[in-house]
Amino acid sequence: MVVSRAPPGLLYNVPGMPQSTKLGAAGPVVSSVGLGCMSMSGTYGRADREESIATIRAALDAGVTLLDTGDFYGMGHNELLIADALAGRPRDEVVISVKFGAQRGPDGSWLGYDARPAAVKTAAAYSLQRLKTDHIDIYRPARLDQQVPIEETVGAIAELVQAGYVRHIGLSEVGPETIRRAAAVHAISDLQIEYSLISRGIEGAILPTCRELDIAITAYGVLSRGLISGHYHAGADGRSGDMRGRMPRFQGENLRRNLALVEELRAVADGQGATVAQMAIAWVRSRGEDIVPLLGARRREQLNEALGALELELSAEHLERIERAIPSGAAAGDRYGAPQMADLDSERG
Repeated sequence: MVVSRAPPGLLYNVPGMPQSTKLGAAGPVVSSVGLGCMSMSGTYGRADREESIATIRAALDAGVTLLDTGDFYGMGHNELLIADALAGRPRDEVVISVKFGAQRGPDGSWLGYDARPAAVKTAAAYSLQRLKTDHIDIYRPARLDQQVPIEETVGAIAELVQAGYVRHIGLSEVGPETIRRAAAVHAISDLQIEYSLISRGIEGAILPTCRELDIAITAYGVLSRGLISGHYHAGADGRSGDMRGRMPRFQGENLRRNLALVEELRAVADGQGATVAQMAIAWVRSRGEDIVPLLGARRREQLNEALGALELELSAEHLERIERAIPSGAAAGDRYGAPQMADLDSERG
């Protein structure tokens, strides 16, 4: 059976669908895995529009109810894509999580963050229009705006909740102190943050803080942007617009060392008749029922492989073998470049 690293949460079994869970004490009921839609809007190079829409619909048909996006993914492209994929479906069958605050130029450059109350409400208004919906299920700042107290940002979202435009408030990439300050203003459903076999920084203070406050984790980067998918190879990020070539873990000797770790994990996966990606996803799921992995598939074949992780049963022995293959701290290189790391409240202290 899957080994849980947290006290059992509130789980729901629906015949023919993935297991579901409630996001913390304050959040909605969602599927035990979600679909992260970022890669469908140019982050890793050009994506096929029709295949992206088909993948979203296939995920919904398979019982995945949580869709994650950001208003800055493709400068609105991702939200418009999701709206088209959801056309004709009952709105209450899907939980849409939206990040806001990242500022981008016409050339796609990153210009900083804006989480002032007026900007919060303006961004929400635009997202509602692009998504063709009357409410956003979970709304969250993509990063901490260091010029704006988190109390002001969360307070503005709370006003949107009161007005009915937002259902729940989430956070993203913030540390324990910020989490506590935000939760003192309004109930927080979940913290979205990178968590994988090679990105385990949350285990020190962030995850215990969330569990103390009954805040769930929606984990992105569970395959480390494809690095530990078992399919990545040197030069795979050569497509125009693929941001991975600028990330330390995908460069030079770091990449060589990280891909060697993947081969260690492959040996464990082969022994269980699973793929590397399935093993990596199953490991994240094993860390607790309060952790919901976001699958970054942009093609149906990737989605089908990822969903196969739901069938894996990891025993204590399996988990020990995975730990030996990729020990905590084994990754070479930071998950972002130095300027981006400096912007992450979750990496401070």
